[in-house]
Amino acid sequence: MAYILAYDFGTGGIKASLYDEQGQCLADGFDTYDTLYPAPGFHEQRPEDWWQATVVSTRKLIEALPSDTASQIKVIGISGHSLGVVPIDAQGALLRERVPIWSDSRPDVQPTAFFEHISEEEWYGMTGCGFPAPLYSIFKLMWFRDNEPDMYNNIDKVLGTKDYINYRLCGVLATDHSYASGSGVYDLKNRVYSERLLAASGISADILADIVPSTQVLGTLTADASATLALPQGVKVVAGGVDNSCMSLGAGAFREGRAYNSLGSSSWIAVSSAKPLIEVEKRPYVFDHVVPDQYVSALAIFSAGSSLSWVSRQMCRDLNERAAAEGTSVYRLIDEEAATAPVGANGVLFNPTMAGGSSLDLTPEVRGAFMNLDLRHSRADLLRATMEGISLGLRNVLDELRALTKVAEPLTLVGGGANSSFWRQVYSDVYNMEVVRTRAGQQAAALGAAAIAGVGVGIWKDFGIIDKISAVTDSNEPDAESAEKYEEIFVKYKQVAKLLGKWAR
Repeated sequence: MAYILAYDFGTGGIKASLYDEQGQCLADGFDTYDTLYPAPGFHEQRPEDWWQATVVSTRKLIEALPSDTASQIKVIGISGHSLGVVPIDAQGALLRERVPIWSDSRPDVQPTAFFEHISEEEWYGMTGCGFPAPLYSIFKLMWFRDNEPDMYNNIDKVLGTKDYINYRLCGVLATDHSYASGSGVYDLKNRVYSERLLAASGISADILADIVPSTQVLGTLTADASATLALPQGVKVVAGGVDNSCMSLGAGAFREGRAYNSLGSSSWIAVSSAKPLIEVEKRPYVFDHVVPDQYVSALAIFSAGSSLSWVSRQMCRDLNERAAAEGTSVYRLIDEEAATAPVGANGVLFNPTMAGGSSLDLTPEVRGAFMNLDLRHSRADLLRATMEGISLGLRNVLDELRALTKVAEPLTLVGGGANSSFWRQVYSDVYNMEVVRTRAGQQAAALGAAAIAGVGVGIWKDFGIIDKISAVTDSNEPDAESAEKYEEIFVKYKQVAKLLGKWAR
């Protein structure tokens, strides 16, 4: 038996998962790390914390398995959170104890200087970088150059988050196309760092990590990594990929038009296609896929599950206490209460922009709202309205993507929000399409990383194995009557979103 070790390297922690040759996840281990906020816009983590979490999660995993399992692990693959900047010197040492992560927006004057050489619209058209410019790696590098010149001048290579863990595992400095596509200087069409964009930034290409395919074997575990992780030194390490693309693969969105809907604190819909979906006004954000000749294009809302979490904390103290006493999830109790309200929540409408607006809104400054409240409304109405409002926000995302390409059915739901049968039906009715949950569940990114590793060393012939592994476990078809009602409500939702945007602007 050959086993695959996959790491899902997220913003809050790292999960180690072990897969067998049939793609079954046998066990996993998880460990967390902190994000530090030393100044406005500064979001930092310690790479050493990542490594320690890798070690701890791996040991937890191994402890949960038979004693001879570790000796049969053949390869490691990593899915890592995007837009990280980890500076390394010529001796391979970290130049900063703490580094900016994807949500760090410290660059202030750097984007302005960059866009003196190329328009922002042309930059977006070349790179697919649909997030605000300061989030992208190149602008963080420019900030280092302008504000920490001594450190910057000692940089030999800059790595992404998962690339740093790969370096600690096998000693090789490299990245893959999916991660490089978040650098801010990656030419999507030609799949290379753009000389023109590098010239605009004033950053030398020499310090950027070499780009290799996601499935390429970088090397084997170093003696130190082998001893620290209690794994054989012959375990191979593949390049892996950025989380968006790994999740797309694990969710089955790796062929033309296939899409998935990630339902977490923030939520998005992403579609796989042979051409990047570039649209200047709505700005889908695009990453190169870990699958050759495909791209992953997505649009998002920033406060999905986090909106429901806020409602849970503020309105459902009794349900939280009951859930704790019964040893169940508060969201199961919320589902039960929300289901007692009718479609449309007796007229209550919720706009889920509690964390600000995305590119689909008139302004990032827009904030959420409950609309059309009166004295007859119950908590059940507000709970259902919250879940419907999040679904309607994502329906808006779906429609924008449908305007750019054909989105295949059914739509795969992944993440915590997909666990609710009630909410899955709401999504199906709001989208007016079949939605499914697969065996990948909340493991889509890890499964994607495992598939990259398995294909990279020949355990699996190609990525088609994902369709066998991720069999559908739940399917929801739209109810015709409910779908018709939601079409009417969606018109009102868009009117309210526009009104709130104008008011905030």
